[in-house]
Amino acid sequence: MSGAQSPSRFAVILAFGLVYLFWGSTYLVIDIAVQTIPPALMCGMRFSIAGVVMLVVCAATGRRIWYSARQIALAAVVGILLLMGGNLTLSWAELSVPSGLAALIIAITPLWFLVLDSVLLGHHRISWRGKAGLALGIMGLFVLFWPELHSTSTLGRHELWASLGLIGGSFSWALGSVLSKRWQSGMDVFSATGWQMMAAGAANFGFAFVVGDLSRVTWTARGLSAVLYLVVCGSWIGYSAYIWLLEHVPTSKVSTYAYVNPVVAVFLGWLILHERVDRFIVMGSVIVVLAVILVTSAKVKEKELPAVEAM
Repeated sequence: MSGAQSPSRFAVILAFGLVYLFWGSTYLVIDIAVQTIPPALMCGMRFSIAGVVMLVVCAATGRRIWYSARQIALAAVVGILLLMGGNLTLSWAELSVPSGLAALIIAITPLWFLVLDSVLLGHHRISWRGKAGLALGIMGLFVLFWPELHSTSTLGRHELWASLGLIGGSFSWALGSVLSKRWQSGMDVFSATGWQMMAAGAANFGFAFVVGDLSRVTWTARGLSAVLYLVVCGSWIGYSAYIWLLEHVPTSKVSTYAYVNPVVAVFLGWLILHERVDRFIVMGSVIVVLAVILVTSAKVKEKELPAVEAM
């Protein structure tokens, strides 16, 4: 990237601040939304509205929105991995998992980033600091899951399975993020975001139809207000800032949102929804945050490749 293309320090700081603040609050708002609007339907509404409006704004401001079928297909794959694989899993899990705990489990995402960056973005090997972070992250998850592992109640077992589902969702999110960086499709970043949201909205609506979400929805002002907040603050502002950061900042740095957002989420969940903050939450959160710090500060070292004789 040339110096002329490099973003200003202020722009980078602002984008990080938007991701930290708004995404930290979305865990609480998702919890509120899914109380009356089933997860897939809520995600379909959220991302379809956000995607349509974003593409309309891009077109109105002179940005290119039409690209080749391949470019749009790649954007669709990224959007489905991020916003269906990641967000739908989160929304479903929050039917039984407190929003603060969900945010702490999602905080392991940088661990996936480290592995996927090494596998998909080049010939790298993970440093000892990164390996220590991976091990510590697994330990933190074990502490967070401890109450559910020992629970004999139906609710406790369901919460355990939902929590495990969040691990799969965090992998899908990390995979989508790394592929977004690897493919570098040449699309305008905001137009690409619009197409990603459109694809995710359609996929979520399709899933909502299959599982019968439309027959279980209860329309309330509180639920619709939560969806509106997610559209504006979570999708338009937060997600756009995140995609922009992926284009301009190393992935490992972008992933630092994962140890700021849980702090915001746990605090808001405790303050507004009166969610529990027991010793397992405290110990697990400290371990997970330390693991993420280790991982995001680890240097990814180049592998030594065998010399190739000149022909």
